[in-house]
Amino acid sequence: MEDHDCYGLGEPRMLEKIDGLLACNVGEYVNLPQIVVVGDQSSGKSSVLEGLIKMLLPRGSGLCTRFATQIIFRRSLKTGVAVSIIPDPSATSEHSEKVRAWTRQVEVLDSRSFLNIMSEVHEVMGLASKKDRYFNSGSIFSADILRLEISGPEEDHLTVIDVPGIFKNTSDGSTTKADMSLVENMVRKYMENPRSVVLTVIPSNVDTATQEILEVAAEFDPEGRRTLGVLTKPDLVDRGTEPAVVDLVKGRAHAMRLGWHLVRNPGQNQLASENIDRDGLEAAFFRDTSPWKSLDREKIGIGALRRRLRKVLSDLVRHEFPHVRREITHQLVSTQTRLKHLGMQRESTESQSMYLTQIAVDFQRLVSLSVEAKYGKDEFFDNDYILHLATKIMARNISYANSMKTFGEQYPFVNEAHEDSDTDDTVPPALDWSQSEANINDDKEWTIREEIDAPGLEDILQPPETVRISAAGSIASWLRGVYESSRGFELGTFDSSILATMMKAQSSNWPLITLGYVSDVISMIHHFIMAGLDNVCHDKHVRDELSSTLMEGLASRYKKAIKKAQFLLAVERSGTPITLNHYFNDNLEKCRLKRIRTSMESISFSDSSNGLVVRVEDMVRAHPMSNTQHVVQEVHDILYSYYKVAYKRMVDNVCMQAIDHLLVNGRQTPLSLFSPTFVSGLTAEQLEAIAGEDQMTKRTRKLLAQEIQNLTDAKKIVTCLY
Repeated sequence: MEDHDCYGLGEPRMLEKIDGLLACNVGEYVNLPQIVVVGDQSSGKSSVLEGLIKMLLPRGSGLCTRFATQIIFRRSLKTGVAVSIIPDPSATSEHSEKVRAWTRQVEVLDSRSFLNIMSEVHEVMGLASKKDRYFNSGSIFSADILRLEISGPEEDHLTVIDVPGIFKNTSDGSTTKADMSLVENMVRKYMENPRSVVLTVIPSNVDTATQEILEVAAEFDPEGRRTLGVLTKPDLVDRGTEPAVVDLVKGRAHAMRLGWHLVRNPGQNQLASENIDRDGLEAAFFRDTSPWKSLDREKIGIGALRRRLRKVLSDLVRHEFPHVRREITHQLVSTQTRLKHLGMQRESTESQSMYLTQIAVDFQRLVSLSVEAKYGKDEFFDNDYILHLATKIMARNISYANSMKTFGEQYPFVNEAHEDSDTDDTVPPALDWSQSEANINDDKEWTIREEIDAPGLEDILQPPETVRISAAGSIASWLRGVYESSRGFELGTFDSSILATMMKAQSSNWPLITLGYVSDVISMIHHFIMAGLDNVCHDKHVRDELSSTLMEGLASRYKKAIKKAQFLLAVERSGTPITLNHYFNDNLEKCRLKRIRTSMESISFSDSSNGLVVRVEDMVRAHPMSNTQHVVQEVHDILYSYYKVAYKRMVDNVCMQAIDHLLVNGRQTPLSLFSPTFVSGLTAEQLEAIAGEDQMTKRTRKLLAQEIQNLTDAKKIVTCLY
């Protein structure tokens, strides 16, 4: 018997650990190193399996034809066979408990006891009999795994997994297309595991190019690094075709890294004998039959196959075990996180309220960090600039102020082209009465929206429209037209009501600019709220129901901010022009003084003792204006001085009242809506609708809990020193 330690001192223990991992179903979450036996139903796969386990299986027992079978060989002083079932991970909890509870232990597995055990296995797995299938009841295949642990002093450390043979034809009352698909998916699942060695069993008397199992193996192992081909039935090879088989075994055709192996299974007549010496018959065949007797002894015979498989498995486990250990730890942490995201079990009103309250606390933390611009304290803010709420809103505040300054006035004041800065030091010169309507086509345009509408708010927000300001210089004609169409019997003056009319017309772009600004901030806030809920609430059902419940309150608060902006617009544009701000008088005085200074510059001269001086006679004769021109110039200066005060007041009021107080930092903002206080006000029916667990969540929670248990057991196995 070959010594196991030739492959590494600790490998028997590592093999036992891998078997333990398979037993606790960790293979569903982590790819485990294993040997998988695959082949068509007529490939001789069952006979190869008999040779490996050194036991004749009763014909018709159903082993390895209706479910996957994990066969474990263990060297032990005590001889025996332990039989158990590993449930399909997707099975119901009732089925899983039922199959886990079933076990059998026998000292010797003879034909009679084996048949009895298989009958029980079929019943426990819920497999249908042929009679049941005749009445379309149940399936004859199962995704459960039968586990045979064969122990004895002469056994080798080896584990193989045998899966049902692929078939392409259905039979009445026996197999269906659904069965065919189930088996094919089962086989493919085992073969696609990158840590599995695939033992492909193929008859020697068929053309390998026609074998679908090799095509599937090539699909998952295109370089042939983990496929070992087993050729059966060499005694049935047609005369003259033997060289093709020899070429395969010697690696001259269809070369694979693990190569090919040739075995000879007993014939039907030999199987009828109770005292068959399978190994002896096979050894005699290969010793006496050409051309097989010329082949390498390590590549023929079931005994050599056992040794090759043991070596392959040992190498595989030794190489992959550290990776498996790391993946188990990683998967355990990942699964624990997924379960944590589901939150506590939510069967009662109290647990549902506690669950939502914690989500609300987490959400308000994100709100505080965002409003205070402390983005570095949570990775939530790392991936999307739009979540930097304070920064985004501040940038939009500045953009709003600039837009009001640049595009707020319908007619640019005189020819200044907005050369005035943020101070009030620069004032417009006198009106240029030479300007005509010729350059009216030089109007400028600007789009009022900078953000994309948040979904669901299209009916609330201002659509993305365009504002237009008239060409520079057109204000003189406009003011004169308004004055001449509105004046009464005043002499050298004007009715005060004309100022309100002009102010409303001059500020006609304010509503679109302002409501576009408020709409942009609402979109920013709504995007943040939805992203924040995604971050703190990982249950999609809860998140959707919570969003739906919050939407009415959010919309109400959004509308309140919009109404506040509309109110401020109405006050500024439709009310009586009023201001107590001294800047109005300052600006008006500066306008008058600059107009006088400008008109005098052309007739002034330098005096060595007094600087620039103007003769009184020249001053009287300089630039005479008509009464209408004089009044319109005065109207312009008053409108300009008041507009400067009013637009800045408007910007500040909207920013502070509609935005900061009603949308960002006030006590009743959209950001403050979802809070522990909000949760405490929900009825039992609302709590159930939002936070109650549906059947899918309950099932997910149960599956995750089982996965954590399996992975925890697996971690103990791989970290245990003995």
